[in-house]
Amino acid sequence: MERENIRKEALNGNINAFQALFAEFQSQLKSYLYRLVTDRNDVDDLTHDTFIRAFDKITTFNEASSLKTWVFKIATNLAYDHLRQLKRWPVDAQDQGAALAIGNKEVSGSFRVVHQTFNAAAYDMKEHIDFCFTCISKTLPIENQVALILKDIYDFSLKEIMLILDKSEGVIKHLLKDSRDTMTSIFDHRCALVNKNGVCDQCSQLNGIFNPKQNQQEARMKLELVKQSKKFNREELYELRTQLVKAIDPLRSSGADLQDIIMRCTRTAVGDVDDFFAAPASKANV
Repeated sequence: MERENIRKEALNGNINAFQALFAEFQSQLKSYLYRLVTDRNDVDDLTHDTFIRAFDKITTFNEASSLKTWVFKIATNLAYDHLRQLKRWPVDAQDQGAALAIGNKEVSGSFRVVHQTFNAAAYDMKEHIDFCFTCISKTLPIENQVALILKDIYDFSLKEIMLILDKSEGVIKHLLKDSRDTMTSIFDHRCALVNKNGVCDQCSQLNGIFNPKQNQQEARMKLELVKQSKKFNREELYELRTQLVKAIDPLRSSGADLQDIIMRCTRTAVGDVDDFFAAPASKANV
């Protein structure tokens, strides 16, 4: 009954009641926005703007969906406006980021500083696989990226995604199939973690840098993705990746600060950021 009263108060324009409801899914909203825009400062700005816009428009909420879905629609539209100003990432974005780090001692040195001094700077291969999933998803058109992440990472239903993207069920199904096919194909050709012909083994290489005393092969074999790589087809391996990614909050994980600065390096390499050192990463978790 108390929650129902809070809901009624929120719908009647009580900002404290609305804040209480917003807080129930705020962490998930932030992690969703981070996977789209890959910048903590932008996430904070978009989350703030989403809250303000949703509260201003609360009288238009007709309860055709849950409040969470309605708020995610507002956040997605704001993220769209931001992402339209940027180019889609190339498939080799991580390679470009690695080349920048290798070729610039100050950039690679900043990784070590973060790893040694920040609170959330442990290196875990699972978290870098999550990082990789985000990078690969950014090669998709915005609508595809949104549909994929909402469905496969945050478990939104088709109906909810239809409301968020304002598309028919057929269109959403097409977006999801096309996105999964693209992601699966890219992983199949790039990921050396599960495919000897893959060109990228960045997760294992970074493990050797940041966990030098840990046996790399032992670290690899702890991953279910690696254990099953010889048994499953590439579609099933994609499913394993999504299960791994679901379990990680990129803003609150044990290595969130380290992965964020690696992400900033990648964003600089592909042109999303003009100067790697212009806005240094924050020491505090979001």
